[in-house]
Amino acid sequence: MPSLDQLVAFCDRRVRVRDIADFPGAFNGLQAANSGRVTKIGAAVDASVGSFALATAAGVDFLIVHHGMFWDGAQPITGGQQIRLKTLFDADCAVYSSHLPLDAHPQIGNNALIARALGLKVSDWAIPYQGTPIAAVVGKSPTRAKLKSQLTKLFPRGITAIEFGPSQPRKLGIISGSGSSCVAQLAGAGIDTLITGELKQSAFNAAQEAGLNLFVCGHYATEVFGVCALAKECAARFHVPWEFLDTGCPL
Repeated sequence: MPSLDQLVAFCDRRVRVRDIADFPGAFNGLQAANSGRVTKIGAAVDASVGSFALATAAGVDFLIVHHGMFWDGAQPITGGQQIRLKTLFDADCAVYSSHLPLDAHPQIGNNALIARALGLKVSDWAIPYQGTPIAAVVGKSPTRAKLKSQLTKLFPRGITAIEFGPSQPRKLGIISGSGSSCVAQLAGAGIDTLITGELKQSAFNAAQEAGLNLFVCGHYATEVFGVCALAKECAARFHVPWEFLDTGCPL
């Protein structure tokens, strides 16, 4: 039975948690401790009451999440916040969060794993955030039609295709989660086709003006890959079971 400290140290090293700058509120690393031992690992996209309830039911006492507990800043521990934290503490479950470190990781990051799931090879990384390139770049892309078909199968809850770019993409970018802030940077990186999770409405007009293909596959759906990969590696390293906790978020 591994200790909590062992799991945290392994995760910190694997995702280089101290080396990668992130958005305010991310607080990557251990966010909540348990009593010190780990018997089962869980993976979830969000540190939500739904995830915590599923962890309780599954007997998970070390939960790896992508979106951690502190995105909204300090809040009174009342109402929904009280329910969420009580659910977590009653389960004696630790929470470990990894946001951008688990988007940009070249082996177990969301973007790299989406490329792998599509049978594509990452040739480069682009669009840096505070020094860390977060967009996986594929130099040899299938046709737009084939890519759309592959994405429809990979993300069965549905995708949105905005097709103003070339039918044969020259350079494909992959940015899991929200790609809204990156759309304006695509042309400068030579990217004409983007796979992402979520976009603002204005991206439609930007794509038309810049001649881009944008494939929107769901914020949640594009960010299940990394937490599962890290949980699987932890489970293999420390010989404990793991489970993905799917809250069914459709967004």
